[in-house]
Amino acid sequence: MKFTVLGSGSSGNAVLICAGQTRVLVDAGMSAKEIVRRLALVGCDAATLDGIIITHEHGDHAGGLRVLLKTVSCPVYISGETREAYIGDREGAVTRDEPRKRADILRDRTEEISSSQDFRIGEIDFHPFTIPHDAADNFGFTARHAGVCVATLMDFGHITTLINERLRGCAAVIIESNHSRDMLKACSVYPWELKQRILSRTGHLSNEDVALWLRDDYDGGAAHIVLAHLSQRANNPYVAKLSAEVALQERGSLFSTDTKITLSFPKEATPWIEL
Repeated sequence: MKFTVLGSGSSGNAVLICAGQTRVLVDAGMSAKEIVRRLALVGCDAATLDGIIITHEHGDHAGGLRVLLKTVSCPVYISGETREAYIGDREGAVTRDEPRKRADILRDRTEEISSSQDFRIGEIDFHPFTIPHDAADNFGFTARHAGVCVATLMDFGHITTLINERLRGCAAVIIESNHSRDMLKACSVYPWELKQRILSRTGHLSNEDVALWLRDDYDGGAAHIVLAHLSQRANNPYVAKLSAEVALQERGSLFSTDTKITLSFPKEATPWIEL
């Protein structure tokens, strides 16, 4: 089993997970052209994708989906609530007839899933779970193949008991580390209303939240943790990485771990992580 974060941030998010002969794209937040280009750069032909999972309807996770579906033939795995929100997203629409175009392209192309029901794509079993965000039906998930488990979760405001439970026993975790609280509060570009949304319990996870989880609740078992969805205005990638690494060091000798912290970036894919 292996994966790469093709790109992550407010400008767009996409992850590629592979196991055996199965290739699954998680979210399509970049332009279709860019997704196809980055897939090619990591050695994957977009035409060979077995499925596209959409975790929620926000543009940085689904904005490239409609055009991408003209290039690929695989189904889209999406919940009913997210599908309706995606089609009806007039605020994020490029043109007035965008909702109609989205409805047309999704017709007969979707496999309806639920944030509380397991599903399978090819050789990979997916176990979704609800995460708190201001979207219609946002979920994270664990993906399992041959006993190896990878978790992916972005866009959520706080770590719940359910999230803690689902992250135990994972060999790798892709987790949001969106902002530094101090940098966000000091950011002159963001209006106060946006700052409040980001800081809310249905907003985005901070470096400080990730550090607290790593120190106090993380089981220490993952070989890799990838920090994702870093803000380009309210975070510094190396501050996020240092915060996570210090938290791991603070666990104490009884709970020490060899976990490697990796950064993801908006404009380039991470190296393949193989498990």
